[in-house]
Amino acid sequence: TGSVLSGNKVRKLEYLLADAREQRAEAVVTCGGVQSNHCRATAIAARQLGLPCVVFLRVDDPAQVPPPTGNLLLDRLVGAEVRYISRADYARRRELMADATPGRRAYVIPEGGSNALGSLGYHDCVGELAEQLGEEPLTIVYAAGSGGTGAGLVAGVLHRKLPWRVVGVNVCDDRAYFVEAIGAIVEDMQARFDLRFPFSRDSLELLVGYVGRGYAKSRPEELTALVSLARTEGLVLDPVYTGKAWYGLTQTLAKDPHALGTRIVFLHTGGVFGLFGGDTSAELGGLL
Repeated sequence: TGSVLSGNKVRKLEYLLADAREQRAEAVVTCGGVQSNHCRATAIAARQLGLPCVVFLRVDDPAQVPPPTGNLLLDRLVGAEVRYISRADYARRRELMADATPGRRAYVIPEGGSNALGSLGYHDCVGELAEQLGEEPLTIVYAAGSGGTGAGLVAGVLHRKLPWRVVGVNVCDDRAYFVEAIGAIVEDMQARFDLRFPFSRDSLELLVGYVGRGYAKSRPEELTALVSLARTEGLVLDPVYTGKAWYGLTQTLAKDPHALGTRIVFLHTGGVFGLFGGDTSAELGGLL
């Protein structure tokens, strides 16, 4: 996907931006945290298609403009119109996005690209994994941030009747939130695309307890695990999503080596630019 489009959001944008073009959109609007991988990927992909992009970014104080680092730097580099909003206003982001471009036909993409159409990208991913790894039992572990990745994986596994488990490590919110978010997307996928398979929200699996200090806030032990993997395998994670998920995976296996079965796939969903945003660089520097 190239360096600037790295990350799992590209799988969702493949479907979402195709739909935007079919609908003859004149602009793309989306939202996320100030270091959102999704907003960065959307802004760049939209620019490549010749579409202006508006991104609503959640910050503690909209009057204090954050420095252009990491994903935010790339948002601004490609000319996205950045609108900083408070956490309170973010709760009504759908209303704000719907009114973002008066006079222009806008295509609104939800947080994380997480809806039924975008999640088809991870329904496809399951097929690719089955081709690469065979259909023997395995467990896919992924970072759960907005629910779309998990929904697509669950739908793909159930639709193909694979003997696989799909286990999310939530990097924000709690189990109840993700059962609702993922469950709603899976059910919408079934209805919209006539995907016929039995599904129960009770079957959704999550490794809870690894949110730590909160979304996009790292603990020393999480960063230490991130550094250890980089120095052992040359694999680089990001602190917001894959870093927390990797920490949750390793801690789970430390407690019970058999908890996730004998064959495990850790889904690296990208997001490396988060390493260069906010206070993360300084925190990591103290460990190196």
